[in-house]
Amino acid sequence: MPAEVLAHPELLLVGSVGLQSAEDVFRAVSAKLGDRVKRIPDGETGPRSLWVFWPRRVLERNAAFEIDPDEAAHGMRATSEVEGVRRWIGNEAAKQGEPPPPRMRLRAGVEASQIELGPLGYADVAAESYAIFRRLRDEGVIPRGVKFQVSLPTTAAFLNAHVVYSQHAVIEPIYRARLLDEIDQMAKAIPLPDLAVQWDVSTEMAQWEGVRHAYFGDVQNGVIDRLTVHCSAVPGEVELGIHLCYGDYGHRHWKEPATTANMVAVYNALSARVTRPINWLHMPVPRSRRDDAYYAPLRDLRLRQHTKLYLGLIHLSDGVEGTRRRMSTAAKFVSDFGAATECGFGRRPPDSIADLLAIHAAL
Repeated sequence: MPAEVLAHPELLLVGSVGLQSAEDVFRAVSAKLGDRVKRIPDGETGPRSLWVFWPRRVLERNAAFEIDPDEAAHGMRATSEVEGVRRWIGNEAAKQGEPPPPRMRLRAGVEASQIELGPLGYADVAAESYAIFRRLRDEGVIPRGVKFQVSLPTTAAFLNAHVVYSQHAVIEPIYRARLLDEIDQMAKAIPLPDLAVQWDVSTEMAQWEGVRHAYFGDVQNGVIDRLTVHCSAVPGEVELGIHLCYGDYGHRHWKEPATTANMVAVYNALSARVTRPINWLHMPVPRSRRDDAYYAPLRDLRLRQHTKLYLGLIHLSDGVEGTRRRMSTAAKFVSDFGAATECGFGRRPPDSIADLLAIHAAL
């Protein structure tokens, strides 16, 4: 195993960070990790820590939509047999033990042509956070050359969380157009060389794994078709990342990945279709997986020349020692990779963040 694989790997922050504000995140990450990271997100603080549940308000404020009465009667959103009943572990944005809210549907008589979704808010928040990022960079707090990262749930994630299955086909193009317009707005507000965009690909992995609903028949091709549209919407001058996600709802996956094989298959298929650069790829690694079988499919990963692989090997519960054991196994099958947590860590108590960043720094 090459020594450089284990010595000071490049680090990635997947998205959310459980601190109070964007400035807190920028300062903490820069102080602990410095130039070990190429990009820093604003931490998706406050209500955005609930990931795709934040834009739900766009439907709640829209007179065309209502709570689905069937799900409301059960007091929670329906989930799959594999997932079971999901409940929050609790943070400032959601009480411990709360189930996810029921999905929503179009009111009777509303036609697709009548639906107008307001701004999602991603572009506005990105512009606000970038202003803080730029000020801190000008002050020397954030190293020069580090980019401002925006991590976004895809259209499929929004549909799965908030729209009844029977209306996915109707709402998908409307929401996707609004979401991709947010990318255009970011590109106008933030200098392109400073911006990096990551798509959080969780629902699509669940569709690929057969865990979540897909209204389209050819699921695998349908997933790649939709991800290609999302990736192609990011301007070529902006760095693009793909986070292949198995969830972090209550610190558990919606399904434990058996191996990296399905993630390798998704990336290889997507990479063959997307013509613009894909600058990084992230895959989660469950804490217990130090066996060869989990990592062996990485041998088949057809990374592009300029695509950096990050493995989600870092776990707070077993720290530096456990992370290095997982890195050692992974290095048997892939020669160059960076390190990250499995998912964002915005749902963790703020007093645990310093320890988690310290594990990053010690690698």
